[in-house]
Amino acid sequence: MLPQTKSNSAARPLIALCLWAVAAAVAAGDQVHEWQPGQAIVGDPTWTTTVYEDTFADIGETLGFGFLEMVRANPDVDPWLPGDGTRIRLPSRRVLPSGPHDDIVINLAEFRLYHFREGKVATYPVGIGNASTPSPLTNTSVRMRLESPAWYPPESIRKEAAEEGKRLPAEIPPGPSNPLGPFALQLEEDGYLIHGTNKRFGVGQRVSHGCIRMFNDDIEQLVWATPKGSEVRIVKEPVKAGVQGNTIWLQVHGQQESLSKADHDRLWREAEKVLSRIRERENGVEIYRGRVENAVEQASGLAVRVGMVLGKAPGWRYWRSSR
Repeated sequence: MLPQTKSNSAARPLIALCLWAVAAAVAAGDQVHEWQPGQAIVGDPTWTTTVYEDTFADIGETLGFGFLEMVRANPDVDPWLPGDGTRIRLPSRRVLPSGPHDDIVINLAEFRLYHFREGKVATYPVGIGNASTPSPLTNTSVRMRLESPAWYPPESIRKEAAEEGKRLPAEIPPGPSNPLGPFALQLEEDGYLIHGTNKRFGVGQRVSHGCIRMFNDDIEQLVWATPKGSEVRIVKEPVKAGVQGNTIWLQVHGQQESLSKADHDRLWREAEKVLSRIRERENGVEIYRGRVENAVEQASGLAVRVGMVLGKAPGWRYWRSSR
């Protein structure tokens, strides 16, 4: 069972007010890129330098990155005590998930939500379901936009809390103790929400009972920009590949802080699969196997160049920014 709201408004209000206007108050942590259909890569490499008492959690919420993706991109840096003046690499160049690229696409394997709209794509880090209650792989849509949601924890979650010596009431009203945060999108996939959180550390990790968690500023922006009926597609793509100009890019996501040989073997098979699709649709593909091996071994979540499409004109912007 998953956290859910009650849908029978005659018996009890579902969740306070619905949001009808579409507006956007820009959140500090979002990443918005110009985008056009067919474009496979967005963003450019970026770095930040820490100041005293920074943590990856602080940096991530400010700049729009999840905890785990920052750990994978900076394996030699202590995420809790990076130190003053430490240069941190941010995985801000991205290979887009597979299409169609309409409305909202969530890639569970990279803990990230993509919102396609009006010639732009905004991306946000998300928390997802844990191993026992995973988030669903589904094609669904937005049933309702919600402000100040109340939470009605199902019996299974109340029982789980009781076994840990905690007591959960039948209803948790809006406020700082509410795990849904200040806004939510209720999905047609029954029992699932995209919502804010009162535990920001969970963004970018497997922590929920199946719902999608976002930083509160991010969900506020997304709610206002997402009309009722918008499509939501949830996928799991730990390895993504794309062609921009004549360059082939590969992005491999490690889905936990340390990976086993079996994890790397699985990622290698996924890499072979996505690159074979590029070979099928492009002529004159040259793949640099050593770069692919490095990408799989590191599984850093950084987009790297692994090949070329011979005879195809380079995309100047992407060639220049990747040197």
